[in-house]
Amino acid sequence: MQDLAKKYNVRKIRYEGEILDHEIDDRSPSVVRDFNKCILCKRCVATCKKVQDIGAIDVAERGFKSCVSTVGNKSLEDVDCTFCGQCIESCPTGALHEKESIDELWAKLRDPETTVIVQTAPAVRAGLGEEFGMPIGSNSAGKMVSALKALGFDKVFDTNTGADFTIMEEANEFVERVKNGGVLPMMTSCCPAWVKFAEMNYPELLPHLSSCKSPHQMFGALLKTYYAEKEGINPEKIYTVSVMPCVAKKFERSREEMKNKEGLYDVDNVITTRELARMIKEANIDFSMLEDNGFDNPMGEATGAAAIFGVTGGVMEAALRTAQDTLTGKDMDKIDFEAVRGGAGIKRATVNIAGKDVRVVVASGLKNARKIMEEIKSGKADYDFVEIMACPGGCVVGGGQPIKSSKIRSCVDVRELRSNSLYSIDEKSTIRKSHENPVLQQIYREYLGEAGGHKAHELLHTHYDKRNKYNLD
Repeated sequence: MQDLAKKYNVRKIRYEGEILDHEIDDRSPSVVRDFNKCILCKRCVATCKKVQDIGAIDVAERGFKSCVSTVGNKSLEDVDCTFCGQCIESCPTGALHEKESIDELWAKLRDPETTVIVQTAPAVRAGLGEEFGMPIGSNSAGKMVSALKALGFDKVFDTNTGADFTIMEEANEFVERVKNGGVLPMMTSCCPAWVKFAEMNYPELLPHLSSCKSPHQMFGALLKTYYAEKEGINPEKIYTVSVMPCVAKKFERSREEMKNKEGLYDVDNVITTRELARMIKEANIDFSMLEDNGFDNPMGEATGAAAIFGVTGGVMEAALRTAQDTLTGKDMDKIDFEAVRGGAGIKRATVNIAGKDVRVVVASGLKNARKIMEEIKSGKADYDFVEIMACPGGCVVGGGQPIKSSKIRSCVDVRELRSNSLYSIDEKSTIRKSHENPVLQQIYREYLGEAGGHKAHELLHTHYDKRNKYNLD
């Protein structure tokens, strides 16, 4: 519709007629709902109900007063929305969009008293280039780093480093549960939309979730502690920014559990891939002409295992690489776990590690997550390890990624192309196991101690609580 409006120079509405003035819902930290832009195509409703099996929004009223709304016309903040952002990806008019954080960020970048540090998620480099005419799935990491430096960030780091820490802690937690009779199956906790879904719908199963923070939260915690101490910077003067393929990360960063003991948030701002593209365009940077640049040291080194975090099955595969070496005490040659790869909504596999059959399942999309949770709740499942991502296909098609028209999606598998980009990064990496990352090893030696130890738990782990599905007061 927007393309047609541009093509035929439709800039004014000649016949406005009677319209209803709807209040804009911008209370949630992640999603803004502006029904004044809605054309009642109901794509968002279908996505929320049929794809994600949530039903946070639906059509209310009748006739001329029909509108897409929530229970009691409450804010998305007060209903069972998980902030996955898939409704945004399906909306053709911008009636649903992420809550922008650009203005605050521009102000911080102009402040000479603030050290502004940015980190970028693996899926961002597989999607950002599309905003500047590059083919779908292009790896734009080098140009992305150059653009971020041109925007004025003091340091540009890779969230993949944080992903390596997540695997180190998560694999250790899994091994400890297996050895000591802990709660199984253990479930990954990297996806904030999935975590919120579990808190609202399955509070009795929360002990199954790993206590690990997500990669960008772990990295943010280390930047305001280890890095701040090493560089002699007051943590209060550090402003950490995460570029994410996800709008739920905006909600996650604002959780009270994500503050340190000094009351500082691990991450101060989250912007989406789309928001970063807007900033680059606002700064009049010619993205396609930028030279490739590398991430800053000493926190910029990451492994191939971290790169595949953006793909459904990637977290599981990365964790298995480290878990098998930990359980066997050997540097195992097996790197690729093909059974957990691919775009299927649910993938089940049995992996033999150190003579023990480990039963794993990978689910993407909340409709599939509900199926797995019901299996576990009813006692029918016998899994040991569960990976769940809220977005169907994983972070590469997250709610903050470049939006593709239905015309493109009907003939191109966007998920596959972006996923292939991340698998290619993994295959070309010199180090493909998280626990072999030299930066990670150094920080454990100098600062954290052992994986799962007191210091690591204090900084890199969190907890989850039952969350009401509706606030109808």
